[in-house]
Amino acid sequence: MNTSHQKTKILASIGLLGASVIWGISFVIVKTALDIIPMMYMLAFRFTIATVVLSLIFWKKLKELNKKVILEGLILGTLLFICYVFQTEGCKYTTAGKNAFLTTVYIVIVPFLYWAISKKRPDIYSFIAAFIALLGIGLLSLQGDLSINIGDLLTLVAGFVFAGHLVATSRFTEKSDPILLTVVQMFFTALYAWLGSFLVNDSLGVIEFSSDLVMALLYLGVLSSATGFLLQTMSQKYIAPSIAGLLMATESVFGLLTSVIVMGEVVTIRAMVGCVLILLAVVIAETKLGFLFARKAHHEDKRRQK
Repeated sequence: MNTSHQKTKILASIGLLGASVIWGISFVIVKTALDIIPMMYMLAFRFTIATVVLSLIFWKKLKELNKKVILEGLILGTLLFICYVFQTEGCKYTTAGKNAFLTTVYIVIVPFLYWAISKKRPDIYSFIAAFIALLGIGLLSLQGDLSINIGDLLTLVAGFVFAGHLVATSRFTEKSDPILLTVVQMFFTALYAWLGSFLVNDSLGVIEFSSDLVMALLYLGVLSSATGFLLQTMSQKYIAPSIAGLLMATESVFGLLTSVIVMGEVVTIRAMVGCVLILLAVVIAETKLGFLFARKAHHEDKRRQK
């Protein structure tokens, strides 16, 4: 591997890690902003800002739009809107840290969605990861009477939808421009949110646009949506899927840390064990424990050389 290629991979990894940090922090911002602005309006402003920012940056590329990209962007925007509705609504009724970790479960779900589409059975590691993830979810979410908080349930639904979004994105980016797809899906997500706002909420006049709210919307629009998705799209081109999945999973860690530091969230030992199990499930699903086998093979080679 030449030095230039290695540097590109390192920069791409840093970019994806940066996106995960941005997304992790956003859980606390969403949780706080929901006290000021209705959920649908938050999504509408968030994705409108993202659409405008990306359109200004890539306005020359917009000339390449065609019916195929618009249709694929519509599908992705529909899935993304559904995902964020469930995730954001779920954030109302659970903690920001739990919201972040439960969303991460989508990484474990993806192989099973591929199974439904391609008829290709997931390997044993996917089944082990799914079992461990279920244990983690149970420890993190189930209450004493084995009931589940409505916020946690909504967040889990968001995780399933986001898994579908990832599968669809993977299929569409094989032949379509990922940047154009990102811009179009941002547009349709914003459009859905505006329609939902006018159907569900009162007029904009009921919202007090304080400096805190404006800053929160700018963070969610410019950083979390436009920058975050752009970093993800560009970085994944140069990183192996297994590494990309692990880097994206750190979003949950940053979300929990931010929730503890900023909002004073208290994490019980049971919840912490649940978080560790979910992260372990992600590691198994993405790496197939290949690093352990590689280390074992390395030691065996050394032994033979002696």
